[in-house]
Amino acid sequence: MSLPFLSSTPVETALRGFAAAHPNLVAVHEDPLFATSVRRCTRRQVGLVSGGGSGHEPLHAGFLGVGMLDAAVPGAVFASPHNTQIHAASRAVAGPGGVLHIVKNYTGDVINFAIAAERLSAEGVEVATVLVDDDVATGGDDTETGRRGTGATVVVEKILGAAADAGLSLDELAALGADVAEHSRSVAVAARAQTDFHTGEDTFELDPGHLEYGVGIHGERAAASIERPGFEALVAKMVDEVLAQVPGDGSLLLFVNGLGATTQLELLNVYAAATDRLSGAGETVDARLVGNYVAALDMTGFSITLTRLRPEWLPYWEASSITPSFPASLADSGAAPETLVRRSVPDAAPAAATAESTGGPADRARPRLQDDVVRRFAELVEEHYEELTRLDRVSGDGDFGDNLRGGLREALQLMNHGQPGLAAAERAFLDGVGGTSGPLLGLLFKWLDRAHRDHDADGAAAWARGTAEGCAAIQRVGGAQPGDRTIVDVLHPAAEALRSGFAEGARTAADAARATADLEARRGRASYVAGRGAGEPDAGATGVALLFRAAADVHA
Repeated sequence: MSLPFLSSTPVETALRGFAAAHPNLVAVHEDPLFATSVRRCTRRQVGLVSGGGSGHEPLHAGFLGVGMLDAAVPGAVFASPHNTQIHAASRAVAGPGGVLHIVKNYTGDVINFAIAAERLSAEGVEVATVLVDDDVATGGDDTETGRRGTGATVVVEKILGAAADAGLSLDELAALGADVAEHSRSVAVAARAQTDFHTGEDTFELDPGHLEYGVGIHGERAAASIERPGFEALVAKMVDEVLAQVPGDGSLLLFVNGLGATTQLELLNVYAAATDRLSGAGETVDARLVGNYVAALDMTGFSITLTRLRPEWLPYWEASSITPSFPASLADSGAAPETLVRRSVPDAAPAAATAESTGGPADRARPRLQDDVVRRFAELVEEHYEELTRLDRVSGDGDFGDNLRGGLREALQLMNHGQPGLAAAERAFLDGVGGTSGPLLGLLFKWLDRAHRDHDADGAAAWARGTAEGCAAIQRVGGAQPGDRTIVDVLHPAAEALRSGFAEGARTAADAARATADLEARRGRASYVAGRGAGEPDAGATGVALLFRAAADVHA
């Protein structure tokens, strides 16, 4: 049995241990879980935040510090962090110029960072995102998700960290990060799978003499196994494939990364062979990195990343940094940037943010028909729980009914403690419900609540505005369009119909939910099982339609 030396809370304990091992560099916040750098260059105006599933160490916490990241947000092993963690970490380190999110292109990471960004923007915090998508093994035209984000994340974090310390603005950093990501490509291979975190067995088996060519950093298998070529032939194949797809011209940064169990001896062999291949192709390597920096737990394998360098990027790559894991040998011999010491982890939920979500005196004085809507919605979900669960099992994983019911039960508890209904639902779904559907519904409640507070009213006009703005936020986060068989297929027409009153809004929402039975899923979990669920309405669309029925019942 592998991985035997873990506590009952492995991620939390590991992060506490990491901070304890580097007390002059890293501080940990445990609820919600994230880590911050205790030092910051005084010229930095923008906080840099990155994160992702655990098991990739030292990515991302190992790169906290002067010249790199301000905050790192860990999820469970190979799972995205929750949007609540990202939101809290971003508030803790946002500078006067805002905060920049560096996000690997994995669906969970993209959605949770996007939801956190929506929350930050609504609170007046400027935020931008850099998406890293460098994996050539997933770069085909037959997928809407695009290339995965892998080894190039380290390159982006280092260059942006130095640029942030030079005082670049949020817009300048976002443009620079996008440019670096666009000029970076990677590919990875594995000779042995990582250990399954729960069973202790290899996650997959390989036939003797075979390799997985094109694995992901979450331990995903490649599209196909290949017969293992000779060492030089394998490295040449990888270099040639990445080189052919990395855009631009000029010199290169070469990053040879181990996936967790590959020795430094092996990685240096790969680096030597890769430089020989690049030299033979007439390429010049001006920047380099070798080691285990983006692991897939203990997978035996490696990746090769190439970045086409613009001349102005090299000084950023070579600039001094003070972090637990980035190699000091790459730093120049000059003095470290001027820094200040953050004596404690800042409050992750400032009073201003709490006041917005709980409502001010005018909100508390207003008749709370919205409370009755949330209570009625909870009653309807209980009545339809079995059907919602059945519909989700047809084309999903069957947990939508549980998530919806659980979020509303938490909202009712918050209402019992004095929070207005829509604000309570926002907090319950954004902060307490996992998966994708919960936070997306939380965004809807956020904008419904905001529309009610802005207009100091509970009428259909406020609902129309809040539904439209909530739908737009959900589309920004998830990318869904009408016709994709998602909750957008209900929200979009309901927002327009509410202009004619609650009854029309409820009728339109119910009709739109039923009409999803004739749609092919192009977004969400149902899109992974194309064809299943045909003739049945979408569970999410059916569930959210009940909200508008609840509003019509209360306002009848």
